[in-house]
Amino acid sequence: MDKVLMTKRAVFITGASSGIGRAAALAFAGAGYDVCGLARRPERLETLKAEIDALLSPHGDFMPIVGDVRRADDVKAAVERALARFGRLDILVANAGIGQHGALAEAEWEHIEAVLRTNIDGLLHSVRACALAMRGSGGGQILIVSSVVAGVHTPYTAVYAASKAFVSSLAGSLRLELEGDNISVTDVLVGRTATEFNQNRLGSSAGIRGCLPTRSAEEVAAAIVKAAERRPRHLVMSLFDRLILAGGVLAPALMARLARRQYEPAKSD
Repeated sequence: MDKVLMTKRAVFITGASSGIGRAAALAFAGAGYDVCGLARRPERLETLKAEIDALLSPHGDFMPIVGDVRRADDVKAAVERALARFGRLDILVANAGIGQHGALAEAEWEHIEAVLRTNIDGLLHSVRACALAMRGSGGGQILIVSSVVAGVHTPYTAVYAASKAFVSSLAGSLRLELEGDNISVTDVLVGRTATEFNQNRLGSSAGIRGCLPTRSAEEVAAAIVKAAERRPRHLVMSLFDRLILAGGVLAPALMARLARRQYEPAKSD
């Protein structure tokens, strides 16, 4: 039977089996938080649990749960199990996401649907379930992992960028909607990060240039843990990322041309 712990803050992380989600689970557990990690790959979750259990310093508990954010019932059941285990839910890191590359008109519909259902439906399922749980815990924080492309027109990765524009817009509206419940919302605007994400994009990866500054998943995770304490409205990782966001507002045509150079598929002979 799950034990109930009341002394630590509890974190719910989606997409916890790889990339930023995995690094965040390690970082939060290492900082003493209890963590519930939701992902689709059980073997990776078990490996992550063993790694957290082996941490030398005092650390929080880790509860792996296999589930799919695209299914509302999976998320709801996972949140209920986290509450039963930890007695509270203080933080959501809504991280689960998938990319897609290629011209919209030629893209496989299954790829487009997967992006929309994961990046949008998955976020909505996570926020709805966790916000209700946080109300019962007296408040909390929702950290929504978005992207700097949310503010830039990006041809050949249009579906992904549009999904992140939705994500960031939702963060701003939720912040106002939930402030009366003592639930803060942070829009985490991430730039290019060295994870499996780029290799796992749906569609073609041909034509994606790798010349942008890149940070590690561990650096992003450390910043997210700090944001959990400071509760900023926005979290931007670097000056370069701030310049991208500013360029999307002040020079959108220029930024679109630069994005085209990054993502336009190479022409065949």
